[in-house]
Amino acid sequence: MNDFPPIEELLPHRGTMLLLDRVVDFSGDSLAAEYTPQARAWYADDTGSMPGWVGIELMAQAIAAHVALNKRQAGLPPKMGALLGTRSYTMSSPASFPAGQCLRVHVQESFRDESGLAAYDCRIDGNDQALASATLKVYEPDDFGAFMQEGTQ
Repeated sequence: MNDFPPIEELLPHRGTMLLLDRVVDFSGDSLAAEYTPQARAWYADDTGSMPGWVGIELMAQAIAAHVALNKRQAGLPPKMGALLGTRSYTMSSPASFPAGQCLRVHVQESFRDESGLAAYDCRIDGNDQALASATLKVYEPDDFGAFMQEGTQ
């Protein structure tokens, strides 16, 4: 079994906004992480389940962990990035993730250019079944502060 750093070392998210428990597999172009939804979490619906739309954030955080591990291997510091959008987010029925069910989030880099633009094919599995899938587009600018400033002008 591979030993990966604690998820808190890879992601800037803290407290209730940290939605991954651990990395379980990693290669240069892919990563798998796990998360178990909690019935009393901020996102829980009236049945205690995690609404399906939160799956996009699970995928985005898994991408951030993938990028962080690649940076770490290259001896580079992590940089801030942005989720630009998603394409074809689909869920199997039902449209939520039950509390207590371990979810495995898979991300596979399918495109990256020199500007920092990338695309990932993503999937969330539970009980060995595909529950959700999407393609997410992300951007890791050289200067995140300037990128954010440009967006407000």
